[in-house]
This record gives sequence, C-alpha cells and structure tokens, in this order.
Amino acid sequence: MTELARLVALLLIGLLVGLLNGQLAWSLAAVAVLALGFHLFQLYRLHRWIVRDEDRINPPDGSGVWGDLIDALYRFGKRHRKRKQRLTRLLERFNEFTGAMPDANVVIGPQGEIRWLNDAAQTLLGLNQPADLGQRIGNLIRHPDFLHFLRHGKYAETLEFPSPLREDVRLSVRVVPFGNHERLIAARDVSHFFRIERMRRDFVANVSHELRTPLTVLSGYLETWSDMRDEVPPPLRPSLEHMSGQAARMQQIVEDLLTLSRLDSESTVAGDQVDVPIPAVVATLREDAEALSGAQRHVITADIDAELWLRGEIKELHSALGNLVSNAVRYTPAGGRITLIWKAEADGGARFEVRDSGIGIAAADIARLTERFYRVDKDRSRASGGTGLGLAIAKHALQRHGARLEITSRPGAGSTFACVFPSGRVVRKTTRARAG
Repeated sequence: MTELARLVALLLIGLLVGLLNGQLAWSLAAVAVLALGFHLFQLYRLHRWIVRDEDRINPPDGSGVWGDLIDALYRFGKRHRKRKQRLTRLLERFNEFTGAMPDANVVIGPQGEIRWLNDAAQTLLGLNQPADLGQRIGNLIRHPDFLHFLRHGKYAETLEFPSPLREDVRLSVRVVPFGNHERLIAARDVSHFFRIERMRRDFVANVSHELRTPLTVLSGYLETWSDMRDEVPPPLRPSLEHMSGQAARMQQIVEDLLTLSRLDSESTVAGDQVDVPIPAVVATLREDAEALSGAQRHVITADIDAELWLRGEIKELHSALGNLVSNAVRYTPAGGRITLIWKAEADGGARFEVRDSGIGIAAADIARLTERFYRVDKDRSRASGGTGLGLAIAKHALQRHGARLEITSRPGAGSTFACVFPSGRVVRKTTRARAG
C-alpha cells in the first residue's frame, strides 16, 4: 500500500505541474522516469548486496516494497546459513566417522561408477579420492571373482578375495543395494581369520597324515590275526573283531579328513574336468545302496534323466552324491522307501534328490547337519558306522562345482536331500542310460 500511495502521489504532482505549465505529457513522462530510476537504483543496491558475500550480513536500507523484499531475503539467507552450518557440521562428523572406520566403504551408481569412498577404501582397495570418483569400479578392481560377484546381482552372501594392493591381505566383501539402483560395497580385512582357518586346515591335514601310518600298521596286524582266527583264543575273538571294526572306522575318518582338507584348499574345481555320466553314477549308487541295505530290505527306486550329464570332477561328484545316498540307507528304518531322482530344472540347471521315509530331522538340527562331526543322534550315528563328515564333504564338493545342498525334513516324515547344479554345468547327451 505504501508503494501504491507513493506512485499515486507522484502522478498527482505530475498532473498538477503539467496542468499549471501546460506540459501535461512531459510532466507525466518525467514522473515515470523518476519512478523508474528510483526502482532501478533500488534493484541495483539489492543486486550488489546479494552478489557480494562480505556484505551479506549487512542489508541496505530500503523503503516500501523494496524494504520488505530486502528484509525477507535477509531472513531467508539467515535461515539458509544456519542450515548450511548444521549440514557442514553433520558432514564433518560423517567424514570423521567414516574416516575412523576400519572397513572400506564405496558407494557406486547404476553403471558401477564410484560416487563416494572413505579413507579405508584407499588402503584396502587401492582406490584414490578424488581421482577415482566417477570411474567405474570394475575398471579399477579387476579380480575376476569380484567382477562376477558384482554382475551376478545376488548379494545375500559375502565374497572373499585378496586385496588389489597386497596378496597377503584377505578381504570379505558385502554388497548392499539401496536408493535408485545404487550399491554400497563394504570390504573388511579378514586376513587374521583366514590365517587361522588355514592353520586349522593344515593342522587337520598334517595330523591325518601322521595318523595314517600307525593306523595302517595296526590294521595290518589286526588283519593278520583275523586271518589266523582259529589260532586266537576264543575269549579274545570278540575283542579282535571289535578292534578291527574300530580300526577300519578310524581309517575312514582319517580318509574323510584328508578329503575335506583337499576340498577346503580351493574354492573351485582344479585340474581337468570331464563330462560326467551322472545317470550311470546314480544307477551305480542305487546298486551300492541295495548292497548296504542288506537284510534291512529297503525299497530303493530311481527316476533318472538318461540324457542329463554334468561337467566336473567325477570323484568329487560321486563322493557328494554317494554320501547322501548312504546316509538315507543308514537313517531309514528296515523296509522303508528311498527314491533317487535325477532331473532337469526349469532354469536349465539340474537336480539330484534323495528322498527317504526315515526318522526325519528337527528344524533346529537341519542348519548344523553339514558341520564336521555334528550328529543329531550320537548313539544311532555311531552304531550306523558313519564318520560324521559325509555331509560336510558333500557340501564342499558341491560348492566347488557351483552347486548347493538343500535339506527339507520333519521328524517322523522322512527327509529330502537335494543337490542343485547351475545351468553352466549341465551337458545334454543323446546316449540312453538304463534307469531302475
């Protein structure tokens, strides 16, 4: 209203002066020029105040609408400066926090471009800030396992691989998707745990090797006495048989420990791989299961896709599948049913299942079944002759082939053990194999 009243007053003055001197048009033009000059001057002062940072806290004087505008801008700028100061403090605290973290953290965009990284990412992953910002992380970290892990897109598990800077530094990497197709890469130095695990594997392997020789000697003597059973006093014969059985069991444990140590040494299958005739392997396993069943007379059937083969290491695959079949025979009551299934999956992979009508497994025990020497029923397991290492061997052998072990069971309702192989391992053959 003040500005409008001022404009009306100027127009009236111009009109009065114009009427008095007979120059109405010139008087009104002079009034317009005067008003425009005033506003241009106020606009100039406002612009100079806005663009000069040193004067930001000292606003110019103004009247009317210009005074209101300058006052509103001043208050807005004051609030903005306070917010900026708070954000600056928060950012400083955030940088202090991330800088103190021992884990490397990297934020990448949808195309893998690096958007942010902390100090630990420079020491563990070899990245540089700000030089590497905007670069694709796959161009800077070239480890094949890491590249495959990023492309795979399934981040439920972690990946371990050596640091790009030092081979003796082992990193555990987890990827967390968030935001608009962004991902957080968190890498932790697990070299200490890796060294402890390697020491454990070496210890088990060395002890197993050391035990093998004396056990072989003992078994040789026991076998000799068993061959001379008629010369052994009758009261000692049961003890001799018991010692022979326990020596054989101990030898099997040593062999299983050595197998586990070998499987632990590498994450993937090494050496030459061949097309493995899984249909023939499953048929052989069925025959072995019938022999192991013996007087228990289990009903053992097989449903086999005769054209479905796998690319891999035949001994490891035979061991993995065989352990599942022998477990089913041991833990299924006499006369129970055991079904072996070898079939293709909808995604192009393959699946081997062992279904039994056995005693079943409680949910709390399923997660621990693949642990070394873990037994659900210790007395029954020892009586059945198992070493407690079969499922651990099966799990490791499958992992080395990119496969996984799935277990479903309920107490009293039997169990299903399934080996799921990826499509990259599947080979189709036209040769027909017999299925029982």
